[in-house]
Amino acid sequence: MSPNILLAFIIGYFVILISISFFTSKKTSDNSTFFIANRNSKWYLVAFGMIGTALSGVTFISVPGQVGALDGHQFEYFQFVIGNALGFIVVATVLLPLYYRMNLTSIYGYIEKRLGTVSYKTAAGIFLMSRTIGSAFRLYLVVIVLQKFIFDSYGIPFFVTVLISLSLIWLYTFRGGLKTIIITDTLQTVFLVLSVLLTIYFICDSLNLGLVEAFETVKNSGYSKIFFVNDFLSNRFHVSKQLIGGMFVTIAMIGLDQDLMQKNLSCKNIGEAQKNMFTFT
Repeated sequence: MSPNILLAFIIGYFVILISISFFTSKKTSDNSTFFIANRNSKWYLVAFGMIGTALSGVTFISVPGQVGALDGHQFEYFQFVIGNALGFIVVATVLLPLYYRMNLTSIYGYIEKRLGTVSYKTAAGIFLMSRTIGSAFRLYLVVIVLQKFIFDSYGIPFFVTVLISLSLIWLYTFRGGLKTIIITDTLQTVFLVLSVLLTIYFICDSLNLGLVEAFETVKNSGYSKIFFVNDFLSNRFHVSKQLIGGMFVTIAMIGLDQDLMQKNLSCKNIGEAQKNMFTFT
């Protein structure tokens, strides 16, 4: 696919995002609307949008590489994903009821009420620092892809690509608040799922395989092993370690993360928030 076509897709995508931001920001008049969308978000939109947020383009790029790694990772990552599902159940049944019972706008408000202002500001500061570093890393990987497949063809320097990306992201988020983010996350998930399906189609087409044949080929290859049950002490991919690790990573990175939990706090009530979390899981 030519750089011109790819650029047209990106321009069209951001035009849609900015248009969504324009229409959703009209009624954003106070902090409640900006940060928790007046607790009026549709649970199914939050659940669907969380798929694209939790996966992201980095997952789309890195996990296939991990499956094909020379040291035999194969599909061990799926053990970790099952652990993630267990973690989401803990978040939905333990943390979400706590946050809703305290009627929090920010999950770090719980720390302020329990441990005081200093602890609250420390936790919030650490979140901002870690989120900045993490987001910068994700943006860096995505911009590398944009630079390689599109902007190098136009002779545009890498730092200009970064500035363009940051400016476009700022344009569709700075006014609309959480209401805008929930809708754009839904759109992002649609495009991510379509990308996965199209990628599978093009791979099968290039290998002259049907969908069933492709799955059979993977099954009979050296990359299809999921569960690792041998050598508990020495094997870091052992199923028990991956399940436990995946569960606690989810509790920490979802249940205790302002960015991801904020959307769950925008549902009408605890029942819808839990319905959203279980559906997403």
